[in-house]
Amino acid sequence: MKYIYGLVFSIGILAVSVFSPSAKLFAQPVAGQIENQQQTYKRIIALAPHIVENLFAVGAGDLIIGTTEHADFPESARDIPRIGNYAQLSIEQILAADPDLIIAWKSGNPSDDLARLEKLGLNIVYSQPDTLEDVAKELRLFGELTGNIATAELQATDFLQKMSKIRTSYLNKRYMKVFFELWPRPLTTIANEAWPQQQLNLCQTANPFIDSATDYPQINIEQVVLAGPDIIIQPTSHGIKSPDKVDWQQWQSIPAVKNSAFLHPNADKLHRMTSRSLDELALLCQQIDEFRN
Repeated sequence: MKYIYGLVFSIGILAVSVFSPSAKLFAQPVAGQIENQQQTYKRIIALAPHIVENLFAVGAGDLIIGTTEHADFPESARDIPRIGNYAQLSIEQILAADPDLIIAWKSGNPSDDLARLEKLGLNIVYSQPDTLEDVAKELRLFGELTGNIATAELQATDFLQKMSKIRTSYLNKRYMKVFFELWPRPLTTIANEAWPQQQLNLCQTANPFIDSATDYPQINIEQVVLAGPDIIIQPTSHGIKSPDKVDWQQWQSIPAVKNSAFLHPNADKLHRMTSRSLDELALLCQQIDEFRN
């Protein structure tokens, strides 16, 4: 999930590809020397912001001894020592921290660095939430790894119930044609099984680019004009609209432009694979519904 998460890590940085269709959640759940799945761990390095947030959600935030840049929620996560970012990990710092477990992001951490850690014999569990439902699976796994099974089960159940409620609320609504401007230059949108596409499916939307060849296709403005979306969604990071966003006012023939139907969800919440993503999604669905009505 590098592409969109790179966007969340730092607006202005375009990473590789958000979803790895061949990688399933914990398809290779354990690397290194972990043998006893009943063991719980007390010194954890969490190599992505969503991993940190989900560990805090199950009550294990105090076990994290190192993480990567942009792990900023909850507030106390900002105090965790940084041992790298999405582009490079500090192997030396990781070894010095002496973790008994590393939770890595299979498609979001540097593969070369992960391979080095495996060769060094460190205990590694991989996170790979490719679907919305996988967030609940991840919460449950983190609960098992840290001895917080009951709390994790409550969090996972709550997540699935919230997701079901959103889906049910809009199930019989009229479809709204939506264009999701993930990235302005080059103009990039979402399709197929992209994380934001899965979310928008719950809002009962129609994406004119849904059947593109990739999950995150690059398109041109003329294609958007021809598609004529009812709503244009431009996610923002930290609540700040990017100056690079396309100025659609030049194309008044687009229904969304004509009706000033622009939405700016918080990308730091929506694009992160955690429970908070549903809070932002519920708000986005509600805003879409207001234009529908």
